[in-house]
Amino acid sequence: MFSLIGAFLSDSYWGRYLTCTVFQLVFVLGLALSSLSSWRFLINPVGCGDGHTLCKPSSIGDEIFYLSIYLVAFGYGGHQPTLATFGADQYDEKNPKEKSSKVAFFCYFYFALNVGSLFSNTVLVYYEDTGMWTMGFLVSLVSAVIAFLAFLLGTPRYRYVKPCGNPVVRVAQVFTAVFRKWKVSPAKAEELYEVDGPQSAIKGSRKIRHTDDFEFMDKAATIKETEEHSPKNPWRLCTVTQVEEAKCVLRMLPVWLCTIIYSVVFTQMASLFVEQGDVMNSYIGSFHLPAASMSAFDIFSVLVCTGIYRQILVPLAGRLSGNPKGLSELQRMGIGLIIGMLAMVASGATEIARLRRISHGQKTSSLSIFWQIPQYVLVGASEVFMYVGQLEFFNGQAPDGIKSFGSSLCMASISLGNYVSSMLVNMVMIITARGQNKGWIPENLNTGHMDRFFFLLAGLAAFDFVLYLFCAKWYKNINIEDSDMGDQEEELEDVNSKV
Repeated sequence: MFSLIGAFLSDSYWGRYLTCTVFQLVFVLGLALSSLSSWRFLINPVGCGDGHTLCKPSSIGDEIFYLSIYLVAFGYGGHQPTLATFGADQYDEKNPKEKSSKVAFFCYFYFALNVGSLFSNTVLVYYEDTGMWTMGFLVSLVSAVIAFLAFLLGTPRYRYVKPCGNPVVRVAQVFTAVFRKWKVSPAKAEELYEVDGPQSAIKGSRKIRHTDDFEFMDKAATIKETEEHSPKNPWRLCTVTQVEEAKCVLRMLPVWLCTIIYSVVFTQMASLFVEQGDVMNSYIGSFHLPAASMSAFDIFSVLVCTGIYRQILVPLAGRLSGNPKGLSELQRMGIGLIIGMLAMVASGATEIARLRRISHGQKTSSLSIFWQIPQYVLVGASEVFMYVGQLEFFNGQAPDGIKSFGSSLCMASISLGNYVSSMLVNMVMIITARGQNKGWIPENLNTGHMDRFFFLLAGLAAFDFVLYLFCAKWYKNINIEDSDMGDQEEELEDVNSKV
């Protein structure tokens, strides 16, 4: 949720570069504190935390550790979506070659995130399983420092876009003006108020052409007779671009809400999938494979599917549809929803097979943990379509003044997916754990029916897909006026010289 704070500061006051720099520093500080608290206060006695010896941390150690993980959340949430937007800023949309490269950027950005995740889901999980907590935090700290230094190395060559002012105030002005003119009939499109010249009234933002939906909001740009010759007050009269900016937010929200159920599906990979793997046969000879390491198959799936998508599907779909992007962002997100639903069906089938292979008195099933591979692979494939599509969609459809906000919606969707997942688990347990019934997801999974929960999620994903189809069909793309953006280029040069 901290991504929304980072996006607000980036779009309004600090700009993308400064926001990324400040929040990465906070991120590094959080990791440094977690390493320090683990080393000095939490691992007590030495060697504890290995699954056998219980640690007895001091109260100050607890407090420092909780502070550190909230700093990590604040730093990572604040800079990650802004970093994606800052990367997209480096491509000039007026240059056809750079414009096509910008489309590929989000794909490879998500690819890079998963390369890092592959390391953390193998090496760091090994440290966790063996009780080497401090080493795991130190490796994370070193990685973050290297990443931050690499980011700073590009400082002289970056393109910089200045912030466009507070978008919350601009949207509030639109709705205030609409309320004040509630009894006024909206004017025709050509009679609505807009400033002259190629630049909009929002500094650094291109003009947005008028659209017909949310017609009542056009009241804010309707000029009353008393306003024709008086100074323009933005709390009473807004430009078409300002009104369309608010419309863009309203149009994106239904699509965004439909992505939350997918995030519930995605969340299972780090929760119930691991719980399921813990009660399966996870031995390869004498080697014990940690259940959390199975997410490496999800990451491999993302890496392979990204290559297949970029090198095969995009050219093929482009030739068939005439769209150089291959599939539109909304089409890809829909495909991601369907594959996510199939992942839940596969998870439910695996759970049914696991329950059938339980011997009396045994905690774990004899079914191999590698039967989970299909569900991890399907989740990974769905991510390529859903999350990469989300990054492109929200960044491309957000007006210039709220680009970082658009990118932050993707992380906010994942966050809310976690909360909704927890809420669903609690609701299911309240309803199903009655009398002698232990519920679908009891502490001992062998006495439950987790398969039914997976099938419930598949049903919710199918219902969500139907709603998504209506939202996607209703959605209208943003229509930005072409302009030379002369003032913007001057600002870029000015900021470059200062840096």
